[in-house]
Amino acid sequence: MAAPPMASLLFSVFSLVFLGEGRAFPTGAPQAPGKCRLEGTWVNELGSRMSISALDEEGRFSGSYLTGVSASQNPIRTSGLSGAQQQGPQPTFSFTVQWSFSDSTTAFVGQCFVTESGEETLETTWLLREAAPSHAQDWKATRVGKNTFLRLK
Repeated sequence: MAAPPMASLLFSVFSLVFLGEGRAFPTGAPQAPGKCRLEGTWVNELGSRMSISALDEEGRFSGSYLTGVSASQNPIRTSGLSGAQQQGPQPTFSFTVQWSFSDSTTAFVGQCFVTESGEETLETTWLLREAAPSHAQDWKATRVGKNTFLRLK
């Protein structure tokens, strides 16, 4: 015997709302990510290594950066960095590196994330500006890129 039309409609609504058309719903509340901290030593996919000091009460920090790659003909040396971060569990941040071995500066912006497995990563985008020998060559003086840093344990 066929179900009355109203009962069929109610079962369909119940199925969509509570059963999700056969999809499994998570049983617990989503886990909030842990707090990501910038201070410490980080390495990126190119082998560049940076160390970030403890943050002051306004979120400012300093540190050092040893790049794993360079277009300069000069020997690579460790360079200073300085920056600031916003507050929050997965903060945004920015810092600049004034390269000690070339006539260039790099500005980084990014965000510190904690993965579901508890690993901290820094996702960054950077602009590198090298000195142009003339105004006519200004067009090729800025590069842009992305790097992911992992905490060195």
